[in-house]
Amino acid sequence: MGEGGGYEHFYEDVGALISGATTYEFVLHHLAEDGKWPYEGKPYWVLSSRDLPMPEGEEVDVRIVNAEVAELHDQMITAAGARNLWIVGGGNVASQFADEGLLDEVLVTVVPVVLGAGKPLFDPRLPGGAMQLIGTRAFDTGMVELRYEIRR
Repeated sequence: MGEGGGYEHFYEDVGALISGATTYEFVLHHLAEDGKWPYEGKPYWVLSSRDLPMPEGEEVDVRIVNAEVAELHDQMITAAGARNLWIVGGGNVASQFADEGLLDEVLVTVVPVVLGAGKPLFDPRLPGGAMQLIGTRAFDTGMVELRYEIRR
């Protein structure tokens, strides 16, 4: 396939992002290269009731909100335009979307690294049979992308 893991292709189809505070803080401290926000030019919502630091930059659009995903969904979809809304990281935010019936697809990329422990993809977990595997893609790096449809 030649692609390392498909991230660049995936990211081209992202129009807006949302995460919880823990994932946001991880991005700020580990992914922002040289202090540069990695998601410039795309709106990024953070679900949190805490005061959090804001990244700097002309094209940084970070919105820290204390709200329910159902209240924000239309605004986020409008901001994403014809592209996808990416729920970044943590299972709690993804579970909130699933609980509201606002999640339609899940892409999971498995990276071939041995882990001592893992974290659930959803918190709380989805009911059995909620996810239907609809595709896979293997990459030269050994990574595998799993594509699931969410059954409602």
